[in-house]
Amino acid sequence: MALPATHHPIVERHGSGPDDAGAIAHAELELDPYPTYRELRERGVVWVDALQRWMVTRWDDVIRVETGRQHFSSDETDSNLTRIVGPQMLRSDGAAHKRLRGAAQDPLRPDAAAGLADSLRALADELIDGVVDRGGTDLVSSFAAPFAALSLAKVIGLANASAGDIERWSRAVLDGSSNYADNPDTWACTRATMPEIDAAVQTAVDHPPPGSIIEAMCAADGAGAPLSIEEITANVKVIIGGGFNEPRDAISTTLWGMLNHPDQLAAVRDDAALLAAAVEESLRWVSPIGVAPREVISPLRLADTDLEPGARLLINFASANRDERHWERPDAFDISRPKTRHLAFGMGHHFCLGVWLSRTQVTTVALPRLLSRLPGLALNLDRPPAIRGWVFRGPNDLHLTWNA
Repeated sequence: MALPATHHPIVERHGSGPDDAGAIAHAELELDPYPTYRELRERGVVWVDALQRWMVTRWDDVIRVETGRQHFSSDETDSNLTRIVGPQMLRSDGAAHKRLRGAAQDPLRPDAAAGLADSLRALADELIDGVVDRGGTDLVSSFAAPFAALSLAKVIGLANASAGDIERWSRAVLDGSSNYADNPDTWACTRATMPEIDAAVQTAVDHPPPGSIIEAMCAADGAGAPLSIEEITANVKVIIGGGFNEPRDAISTTLWGMLNHPDQLAAVRDDAALLAAAVEESLRWVSPIGVAPREVISPLRLADTDLEPGARLLINFASANRDERHWERPDAFDISRPKTRHLAFGMGHHFCLGVWLSRTQVTTVALPRLLSRLPGLALNLDRPPAIRGWVFRGPNDLHLTWNA
């Protein structure tokens, strides 16, 4: 698959509205995007020069885009993701999207995801066994990342892929798809990594593991046409991208939030039913997948911005999840919030396909085993976590201690 050139031309705006005048930088967003998002929400739908896109940050506006299929398309022109992996479910609409999504969905349905709990619990315990006697570790590298990677490899059907393979492949897909800075080194890394995934998928397609996503896609005959190897490979790459980082980051972010709020951690320990609320609050508070591209296909006015066909948008789930118009004290981590939906899994026909698997991984298995087996769990205050990213955001590390 040919990758994009290392320079993007200036994109025509196809609209008129507020402009950031070049004030927003990639580095600023990478460190902490939330102050910038707060400023953007005050202005509506804003053209961001560094991204060459209109940023949609308010809750109501994001909802309007995600439900307004007559005005907006996921099939963005020159999409980074499509140019990296090929045609796939995330950057398609209508019948094409339904066909690709339907081919992969059976192993990810709620009952199928719940049926994995015992095997995932065994994996979690094996990883905890490797660190429990140490009295401390970086939870991301020693547990959250390998747990997310190995469980995902099993569900996809990549039996020979190591945790390191899945993590590296996911990073290449995510870095390429979010390379709005057009960094040539990022394109080079993505270019070098894609053939590894191609080879692993081909091996799995030759002998599909029973019950796996690859087996489901090999058997699919959507719209009277079986999926091609190119379609299977492209969609596996998409699943590796989002299906690894979301549970990894949800595990570590939820622990980070609770350990910074001992009263809330104590409440969860006293009432295990509150753990689900803690996970959903962490997903709202620091959304692992922050933005997604959309393209305008018919003219409309959004906030105070007039948009024409061809206008390129970034809908900002992370910002909407902290919109003060919708949430009280949006920047606070608070598991006692009244139960309501957030947008960390998106919405509409592109609602996250792996949501039930993610909740099984994080809420049913990983966090209960960690809280049960690591008594006295606490943050290592000498090594505070580095939390980075804006397209995808979570702790790069999370150093914890416990009573060994």
